[in-house]
Amino acid sequence: MAEMIAQGKAQGETVPVVEAKGVGLTFQTADGPVHALKDVNLTISKGDFVSFIGPSGCGKTTFLRAVAALESPTEGVLTVNGMTPDAARRARAYGYVFQAAGLYPWRTIAGNVKLPLEIMGFSRADQEERVRKVLELVDLGGFGKKFPWQLSGGMQQRASIARALAFDADILLMDEPFGALDEIVRDRLNEELLKLWARTGKTIGFVTHSIPEAVYLSTRIVVMSPRPGRITDVIESPLPRERPLEIRDTREFIEVAHRVREGLRAGHSYDV
Repeated sequence: MAEMIAQGKAQGETVPVVEAKGVGLTFQTADGPVHALKDVNLTISKGDFVSFIGPSGCGKTTFLRAVAALESPTEGVLTVNGMTPDAARRARAYGYVFQAAGLYPWRTIAGNVKLPLEIMGFSRADQEERVRKVLELVDLGGFGKKFPWQLSGGMQQRASIARALAFDADILLMDEPFGALDEIVRDRLNEELLKLWARTGKTIGFVTHSIPEAVYLSTRIVVMSPRPGRITDVIESPLPRERPLEIRDTREFIEVAHRVREGLRAGHSYDV
């Protein structure tokens, strides 16, 4: 596999970071099977910022969890860096940011960020250096000795992002990380996330319910439908990578947002 990847790079080919072919996922419940995903086909390349948007129950979080080996597809093939999601997890291929910051209140911010490094067995000196770097990266330098309850919700979520970045995985998976924040804080964190993405070159998978957020952040937007979750549209963004908030008032932005909205509306036409 390593030789194949090296050969593909030598030939100038784009090597998929995440590749789904006919992926389906069915949960067995006491009330019968629940079809969470059906026939999902998608390729995410290195450096992409891909947002998944759709109504509740469309499978966008389920797909992200499958990439992270937190769920297992029952149909099709899903690979991460050319290997199974579970092998990619063991290879520390990704960091995961959940909807809630999930910080331990009895640990300092530095202690929370350090936790995965402790579990992975990094040396104490390496832990300290990595924590310092990622806290600076998310603009929390000087807050390492604070406790979560001493920080705002937005700052706590930045600490959660720092924790996911601490072991320097190439892939960052984010499940509605800003959904519970007010619009002003959300706008600021959207700007900061784009800057972080530009500085690090990470490949990002991002789940959201917000059309403006999806359009503002993404290089590609994956629109999904419910019952069962499937992809109805994949939109390549025409927007430049450097995006001030004011870009949301441009014709290009509004046209992409309209296409996303139409895709969401079309998704409801599918039968159960």
